[in-house]
Amino acid sequence: MLSTRHGVRPLGAADLGAFLELTGRDPVVNVFADYRARTTNLEPRWLGGEMWGRYADGQLVAACHVGANLVPIGASPDDARAFAERALARGRTVSTIVGPHEPVQEFWNGVADSWGRPRELRWQQPHLEMTGPPEVEPDPRVRRTTRQDMPELYPACVAMYTEEVGVSPEQGGGAELYRARVTQLMNRGWSFAAFEGDRLVFKAEVACASPYAAQIQGVWVPPDHRGQGLAESGMAAVVELVRTEVAPVVSLYVNEWNEPARRAYHRVGFRETARFSTVMF
Repeated sequence: MLSTRHGVRPLGAADLGAFLELTGRDPVVNVFADYRARTTNLEPRWLGGEMWGRYADGQLVAACHVGANLVPIGASPDDARAFAERALARGRTVSTIVGPHEPVQEFWNGVADSWGRPRELRWQQPHLEMTGPPEVEPDPRVRRTTRQDMPELYPACVAMYTEEVGVSPEQGGGAELYRARVTQLMNRGWSFAAFEGDRLVFKAEVACASPYAAQIQGVWVPPDHRGQGLAESGMAAVVELVRTEVAPVVSLYVNEWNEPARRAYHRVGFRETARFSTVMF
C-alpha cells in the first residue's frame, strides 16, 4: 500500500501484530481499538470502514479507527493533525469522534471548518478504571439477561440511549438495527440487569473487551428508582462478574457534568486515569 507524505496508510491483516503492540502500550484506554482489531483482523469488510496507521522510520506510531466512530489510537497532536488532513480528503463519513481528549480536540480543530456543525461536543469526560474488587456491597439480583427479559430490557435500552445521546436509537427506522445490537450483547453474555419482581431496576452492558480490559456502557436506572443506591450496588455486581469472567480491568467514561454518576462510580471504587472527549453529529 502506498503511504502519504505524512506516513499515513490503511492497515490490513498483515499489520495486526504491529497494531496490537501499539494498543498494548495503553491497553485499557485502547480497549475499543484492541477489540475491533481482534474481531476483524483489520479487514475493511469486517471493520465496516478502515484502520489508518501512521509510520515513522518504518514503525507504526499511531492509528485511527474510521468506521461509524472515528477513534484516534496512541496519537500525538501531530499524528492527529495528519489523520485530520487525510480525513478532509475523503469527507465526513463518521457519526462520532471519540477518544482521549488531546488527539480528539486536535483532530476536530483540523476538520471543524469542513465537517459542519456537530450536534454536541462533550469535552473532558473522565475515563475511569477498576482493577480490584468493588468497595460497596454488590446487588445479588444482578445477572446476565436472557431473551425472556427483552420485554423489559429493550425499552430500558431505548430509554437509556435517548437520555444519554439526545435522540432515540429507533429514529429514522433504526429500531431493527438497535434491537439486533441489544440481542448481540445479550448473546455474548455482555448484558446485565437486576429485576424487582418483573420490573427492571438496573442495567449495564460490556461494550467491548480484550484480554486486558472491558469497557462498560449503558448504565441505567429508571428515573423513579434513582437515589436508592441501585447504580452503586448494580455496578459493584457488574464489576465482580466482569472481572471474574470477562477481563481483569473494568473501565468506562462518563460526562464531566454528570456529578451523580461520577459520585456513584467513585463509591464503587472507580478511579480516573484519563480524559476522553466526544464529538457527535
